[in-house]
Amino acid sequence: MVTETAQLLNLIGLIYDAALEPGLWTAVLEKTAGFVGGMGASIFRQDAVRKVGNAYYTWGMDPDYERLYFKKYIHHNPLLPAMLTVGIGQVSSSSEQLVPTEFFETRFYKEWARPQGLIDNVFCILERSATSAAGFVVFRHERDGMADAAAFELLAALVPHLRRAVLIGNVVERKSAEAQGLSDLLDHIRAGVFVVDARGNLIYSNKAGQDILSEGDYLRATAGKLSARESGADQLLKEAFRATGDGDAAISSKSIAIPLMAADGTRRVANLLPLTRRRIAGIDETATAAVFVHKAALELPNPPEVIADAYRLTKAELRVLLALMELGGGPQIAEALGIGTGTVKTHLRNLFQKTGVKHQADLVKLVAGFSRSMVG
Repeated sequence: MVTETAQLLNLIGLIYDAALEPGLWTAVLEKTAGFVGGMGASIFRQDAVRKVGNAYYTWGMDPDYERLYFKKYIHHNPLLPAMLTVGIGQVSSSSEQLVPTEFFETRFYKEWARPQGLIDNVFCILERSATSAAGFVVFRHERDGMADAAAFELLAALVPHLRRAVLIGNVVERKSAEAQGLSDLLDHIRAGVFVVDARGNLIYSNKAGQDILSEGDYLRATAGKLSARESGADQLLKEAFRATGDGDAAISSKSIAIPLMAADGTRRVANLLPLTRRRIAGIDETATAAVFVHKAALELPNPPEVIADAYRLTKAELRVLLALMELGGGPQIAEALGIGTGTVKTHLRNLFQKTGVKHQADLVKLVAGFSRSMVG
C-alpha cells in the first residue's frame, strides 16, 4: 500500500509536468501502464461517425498495428460507439461494454487484437465533442488478464489529474524557441494566467490575465486576492486554492474546469495547475497554483447518446444501429460485431419498433438527421 501510494503521487506529479512539457507524456503512459496493469497505453481521439482518429501519444504498442488500426480496423471496431456513450471522466473497459465471448468472435479481435495478444483494455474519456471523443487507454495483454476492479480503481485515481493536464495542455501553446523558462512560457500563452498562493493571493498575472482583471467582470482582484464574480465559482476557486497548498494529489475533481460567467452571458473556464513542486523562476516560492482562463468550448450533445436516450436503446441496439450506418447489410453487421445474423435481425426489429420506422433506409435517415441538427 505504501509503495502504491508513492507510485500514485509520483505519477500525478509527472502528469502535471507533462501539461507543460509534452515530451513527458511518453513517460506518463509507460508508468501508468505499469501502475494500472497493461502492456501499453495511449492518449487518442476518435470520431465515431466519420471513423477516423489518431493517437497523440503512445507507449508499448506496435507502431505497425497502430497505423493499421487507424487505416483499416477503426471501421471494424465494435467498441467505437462506447466512446460516445461513456461519461466524461468515467472509467470503463472493453469487457464492460461488450460481452467478451461476443468480442472474441469479431473480425476486429481476430485480425487486429488477437495477433498482438490483446484481450481487453481499461479506459476513460477525457473530453468529448458532438461526434468524437478523446481518451486515455491502457491495453491489457493475455498475461495481464481481463480488466478487474483493481484496474478500474487505479485508473480512476488518475482520471481527474489526466483530464486537468490535458485541458491545460490544450491551452498552453508551447513555443520553445521563445520560452526560456516556465515564467517566460506563461507570458507567451494567449489565455489569461494567474499565479496564486493557497489563500488566493495574486502573485503574478500575464498580459492576457491583466486585461481580464482590468475589465473587472467574471474575475477580479479584490484586496489582492483572485476572486470570481459568481459566488458558486468563487467558492470552487477558494477550495481549489486551499487544496493546492497540500500538493498535486489534494486538488479535487470539482476544479477540473471551473465555469465562469461574464455579465454579457459569455462563458469562460478556469483550469488549475498545482505548482507546489514546480517552482517558477522569478516568482515567489509561496505560489501553489497557476490558473488558466480561456473561452469555454461549445458543448454539443453527441448524436449516438442522444438517439439512445430518445428511443431508449440498449447498448447492443445502438451498436447495430451505428454499424448499419457504416456497413449497410445484416451479414456485414453480424461479421463486424461478432454476432449471429439472427441476433442482428432481432435488434433491427427492436429498432423499428422503438423508432417507429419500417425500413433500414429510414433508420439511416434518422441517424443522419440527428447528426446534422447537432453538428451543423
